[in-house]
Amino acid sequence: MTDETNVLDPLQIAESWHREGRAVALATVIETWGSAPRPVGSHLVIDGEGTFQGSVSGGCVEGAVIAEAADVIDSGVAKILEFGVADETAWRVGLSCGGRIRVYLERIDG
Repeated sequence: MTDETNVLDPLQIAESWHREGRAVALATVIETWGSAPRPVGSHLVIDGEGTFQGSVSGGCVEGAVIAEAADVIDSGVAKILEFGVADETAWRVGLSCGGRIRVYLERIDG
């Protein structure tokens, strides 16, 4: 038996998890500038338990996105998250490479 999460892309996983009744959030890279680990359009799907698949950046940035996903799942209010060297938290969340990314985080509903 094959684990479907190894085969499907994050959007397919989000759809599958939602059908299973899981609370799901989807993070999408909407803008990059300079050096960024993942291109625009990259996705990370997160469920209410903190399980995730895909990638929007890597390292501590993804940890921050996953933490914010819990709030988005609970509230239903989408957010735009920004990470970059001009941000005072940039070194803490791992974008010390000189780039900037913006991530749109939304809850997946019906």
